[in-house]
Amino acid sequence: MVKGVIFDMDGLMFDTERMWDTFWAPCLEKRGLPAPPPDFYTGCRGLAGENLKRHLKEYYPQIDPQKLLDDVWAYGARQLAAGVPCKPGLKELLAWLEQVGMPRIVASSSPRGMIEMNLQTTGVVRYFHDVVCGSDVPRSKPDPAIFLEAARRLDLDPKDCLVLEDSFNGVRAGAAAGAVTIMVPDLAQPDEEIRRLYTHCCHDLLEVLDLLKTGKV
Repeated sequence: MVKGVIFDMDGLMFDTERMWDTFWAPCLEKRGLPAPPPDFYTGCRGLAGENLKRHLKEYYPQIDPQKLLDDVWAYGARQLAAGVPCKPGLKELLAWLEQVGMPRIVASSSPRGMIEMNLQTTGVVRYFHDVVCGSDVPRSKPDPAIFLEAARRLDLDPKDCLVLEDSFNGVRAGAAAGAVTIMVPDLAQPDEEIRRLYTHCCHDLLEVLDLLKTGKV
């Protein structure tokens, strides 16, 4: 049975992936650049740091990727400041984990300020023992660094941790860390590769809660 739970944020805890997809076009338009094609969004989910910059450079070689990222983070912060919707089952899962005394941590590629704002505005900040953000580790998902750091902060072996993820890169990172990995798909359903990597695939966080209650993970 797992001894701690590591939560991704966007698309897993909060219904924000669809919102983030709408932030790129106005920032690009402001710089006189076209809106991204559909595969741009799929490819950038779960990325951060140099991996995300390389992805941006592939589609928009004419602009400094850091400047574009700064634009998007600033625009996103303004849009999300009023609060974000929680995914079904989030608060029930967190309350149960607190009740049984299982430690909880957020491991997200987003900037720390964005993570902390979302935790505060949704009222779930009190449930978490710590936060690991993209800038805390040298490499982003699909590298396992962020989950290995989260396990270290919980003082747990990664194999005793449950990673909850919605993205392909997140599932790849959880599996590479050696953690029990559950995918709760958001915008993309798992393909054959991803199905080989995760331990379970759940419709929502209520289903994750049922697995934990029945000792199946």
